[in-house]
Amino acid sequence: MTIDEKVKMALALEKLGVDIIEAGFPITSEGDFQAVREISQVLEKPVVCALARCEEQDIERAAEALAPAKRKRIHVFIATSEIHMKYKLRLSEEEVLEKAVKAVKLAKKYADEVEFSAEDATRSDPDFLIKIFSEVVKVGADVINVPDTVGYTLPFEFFELIKRLKEAISQVGNPIISVHCHNDLGLATANTLAGILGGARQCEVALNGIGERAGNTSLEEVVMAIRTRKDFFSKFYTTINTKEIYPASRLLSKITGVQVPPNKAIVGQNAFAHEAGIHQDGVLKNPLTYEIMRPEDVGFPSSQIVIGKHSGRHALAKKLAEMGYELSAEEVKAVYKKIKELADKKKRIYDEDIEAVVFEEVLKTQKEDRYELISANFAGGTELVPTATVVIRDGDKIRRAFASGDGPVDAVYKAIQSCLAISPELVDYSVKSISGGTDAQGEVSVVLKIGNVSANGIGVSTDIVVASAKAFISAINRIEKVSRIKRNLSLSESRAL
Repeated sequence: MTIDEKVKMALALEKLGVDIIEAGFPITSEGDFQAVREISQVLEKPVVCALARCEEQDIERAAEALAPAKRKRIHVFIATSEIHMKYKLRLSEEEVLEKAVKAVKLAKKYADEVEFSAEDATRSDPDFLIKIFSEVVKVGADVINVPDTVGYTLPFEFFELIKRLKEAISQVGNPIISVHCHNDLGLATANTLAGILGGARQCEVALNGIGERAGNTSLEEVVMAIRTRKDFFSKFYTTINTKEIYPASRLLSKITGVQVPPNKAIVGQNAFAHEAGIHQDGVLKNPLTYEIMRPEDVGFPSSQIVIGKHSGRHALAKKLAEMGYELSAEEVKAVYKKIKELADKKKRIYDEDIEAVVFEEVLKTQKEDRYELISANFAGGTELVPTATVVIRDGDKIRRAFASGDGPVDAVYKAIQSCLAISPELVDYSVKSISGGTDAQGEVSVVLKIGNVSANGIGVSTDIVVASAKAFISAINRIEKVSRIKRNLSLSESRAL
C-alpha cells in the first residue's frame, strides 16, 4: 500500500472498532516510517503500534514514528525456536534472553505499552518460552505474544500451550497474553479460538485473512465466531462494529487489488448465496435454516438466491417476483424448464439470462407464431465450406432444408429461406453478450423486410448461430402476423364495398 492508502485503511479500521492497529515496521523503509507517523497523527481511538526487532536502532526509529500518536505501543520481537536461533540469529538461548530483556527496557522509555513476541513460539521449547516471557514481564512487558509463525500448531496443543504459559507467567505478573496465528495448514482461526479458550485476551488478526504466505488469522472469522457461538464464548466480546466488516473488506480489496475468494467465510460473494433448491426453500421460509448469521449483521447487502441447475421452482418464482415479473404457475413452469436446460450449458445464470428466457417463453406469445425452429445444425472451419441444415415447424407440417454459405450464420439463413420458400431482405443484424463470462448468452437482433412489411426479431442462446436462427424466425413470424392482419383488413374493406 502507498502511504495514503495505509491512512485510508487505518481510518476504516478505526471505524470498524479495532483496539490496536499495528501500522508498520518503521526501520524497514522511509515509506513505512512515514505511514506509521501519518497514521499516528490521524487516529483518535485505537492504540497505534509499531514493530521493531530487539535492536536499539529499530526501537528508537519506531518511537520517532509514533511520536504524534495519542496512545503508543512498541512491539518488539525475537525468535526463540532452536532452528531460528541456530540458523537465522546464530545466537544462544542466553544471548536471545539478554537481547529481549534489554529491548523491552528500552521500549518502555518511549511507549505507553510494550508488547514482546517470541517468534516461532510454537516450535520453541516450552520451558524456554516460560523463562523468556517471565523475564520480559519482570522488566515491564505489558503484552506477551505467542506467534504460530509458520502455521504449524494444532488447536488442541495450542490450547494447552497457552494455558500452561498463562499459569506459569501469572507467578511473576499479569500481562495480557496474545496469540498470532498463520494459516499454512488452514488452522489459523481454529488455533486463535483455541488460544482464547486457553487464556489469551488479545488476538492478532488481519482483515480478509491477508498476510505472509497463506495469510494470517481472519479478523472477520474470529469476531463472528465469538459472536455466533456464545455457548462457548459467553465470557468474551469484541468492540468490533460488525456492520462495518463487509465495507472494510471491500475497501481493502480495492486498495490491494487482491480479490476475496468467492467462498471466503463471512466476506466472500458466495458467503450468503444459495443455489441448491433444498437450501433455497429453507432460506425463503426461515433464513436461520441455512444461515447461522444474518448478512446485514456484517454489512453484507443481503442473502442471494442464485438460480442454477440445483434451484427449485419456488426459488425461481421468488426471483422472478423480485425482478418484477408476475407470472402464472404455468408460465413459471415453462420458464423453469428452460432455465434448467440453460443451467446445464452455463456455469452461472445471470438476471439477464432469466429475462431473456422470460421473453422467449412468455412475452413473445409463442402460441400465435406460425413458424418454430426445431433444430439448426451447421459445420464450418478454415478448410470447410460452411453448411447448415434446419428443421422448422410450419403449423402442423415439418419442413427441412440444407444450404451452404459464406459462414455458418449465412448458411443457416439461406437454409431457412429455402425451407420456407421466402427471400426477405436483411436490413440489420447485430449481436451482443447479455451476461458475463465466456459461456455468456448471446442476443442477436435482426430486421427483415418482405415487400412493404418489415419487422425485427430477437434470438437468445449460448450459441450465437442458434441465436441468429431464432432471431430470423422471430422476425419472419412478426412479418407473417402483420401481413395476415393487413390481408384481413383488406378483405374486410372489400366486403364492406
